[in-house]
Amino acid sequence: MGRGSGYLGEFEQMVLLAVLHLGEGAFAVEIARELEARAQRRVSRGALYSSLERLERKGYLEWRLEEATSARGGQPRRLFAATRAGVEALRAAHAAWRRMSEGLEDVLEPGAP
Repeated sequence: MGRGSGYLGEFEQMVLLAVLHLGEGAFAVEIARELEARAQRRVSRGALYSSLERLERKGYLEWRLEEATSARGGQPRRLFAATRAGVEALRAAHAAWRRMSEGLEDVLEPGAP
């Protein structure tokens, strides 16, 4: 699959959205916390890292190493950021969701039967 191409699964969308919410503080532990807080969804470390790697391969996510600190035992951590292609993929998925859910507000809104 080429860079900037490919279907975004539901979990991948949530991971990218969490990265966008976190901005400069988007490292794996915080992404997992954001998913738990906003999506009320616990995620295993393996599932998160698999998704982060898949999003990077698709060209939707990039990362850089933060300087190592003594608080982390001298280990650097990866800080993640959504790419332009990642944001565009989210926009396309969001637009598709809106088109598909149009007219179903009475079913999808809270308190619907």
